[in-house]
Amino acid sequence: MAVWDKFLTESDKVVFGGAGFGEKGGLGKRPAVLVIDVNYAFCGHKREPIVDSIKNWSHSCGEAAWDAIPHTQALLEAAREKHIPVFYSTGKDSRADGFDRGGWSHKNKRSGEKATITEYRGNDIVAEIAPVESDIVIEKLKPSAFHGTPLLGYLIDLGIDSLIIAGTTTSGCVRASVIDAFSYNFKIGIVEECTFDRGEASHAINLFDMNAKYADVMSIDETVSYIGTVEKGMYDDKINFLDLTAPAR
Repeated sequence: MAVWDKFLTESDKVVFGGAGFGEKGGLGKRPAVLVIDVNYAFCGHKREPIVDSIKNWSHSCGEAAWDAIPHTQALLEAAREKHIPVFYSTGKDSRADGFDRGGWSHKNKRSGEKATITEYRGNDIVAEIAPVESDIVIEKLKPSAFHGTPLLGYLIDLGIDSLIIAGTTTSGCVRASVIDAFSYNFKIGIVEECTFDRGEASHAINLFDMNAKYADVMSIDETVSYIGTVEKGMYDDKINFLDLTAPAR
């Protein structure tokens, strides 16, 4: 049973199934991993129920974030063993006057995005999956990891044909990045256990919709199995993968 099944009507199932949506597209031979916004602002600084976490981190996804982290660790371990490039995105600190926040500054959208825990920087990737020296961190001001960033140029330079996507939120920055990646003709796999949202319905329905149109929603086991088929060392002329135990940034 798919995570979205309980949210679909019988009519939905008939219409989407009959129209051929959701067929597997498959991934290519030159993948990269993209981990979207798994930072303290969206995870909180510790595992706790979301209703408690949002008291300190207003946009935290609570327990759903921490449930995804062990699976994301498994994804990263498999990718790094095969020397597959790993990209992270996270938010970029805004100007003091807030001018560069653009649409986020509209009063009815994401108001009060503040943290009360000062020991952690909201845009830092959580320590449990922190980048290593060979990884590339993309800072962004908009939902998509592609918008206004060098990500596309890096992928072209590496000859990437497929993206394996993890992170948050499923309905927001993950979806925006998936649609841009699809528009740039990348093959896309979304790792179900490695993505999360603050809303259960939003998470499920957006996975359903992206699986129907833009990407393959894959289990972590399916993803690790696919990574096992990838040729090791294809990117070694571009990225130094030798020191995979480098300190986190």
